[in-house]
Amino acid sequence: QVHLVESGGGLVQAGASLRLSCVASGRTFSIYGMAWFRQAPGKEREFVSAVKWNDGNTVFADSVEGRFSIVRDYAENTLYLHMSSLKPEDTGAYYCAATSTLRGILSFRAGMYDYWGQGTQLTVSS
Repeated sequence: QVHLVESGGGLVQAGASLRLSCVASGRTFSIYGMAWFRQAPGKEREFVSAVKWNDGNTVFADSVEGRFSIVRDYAENTLYLHMSSLKPEDTGAYYCAATSTLRGILSFRAGMYDYWGQGTQLTVSS
């Protein structure tokens, strides 16, 4: 079992920057990849970014490409999401996820991830 805990959300103004963190514990040796998803009120959960745990390869949703970066601290079992030039449409609950399967690596699909955090709320005001 892998336990994920996110932190770092808050209320910011449009154009601001913010960093989210996700600390993994438990059977972290089983993690092949991690990702960030977000969910706005009344909308489905959507993919934001993912990283391959062993080599740091990354993918991003078009909506955040160039504004967000995803970084993993392999030694500390921590995943970060660096967000800049935030927009009101970035508002939502941000979830950290981990996959313990090879096919889940860098996947855009929420169903490919085995473990989820409780989420951290980001609100971007205009």
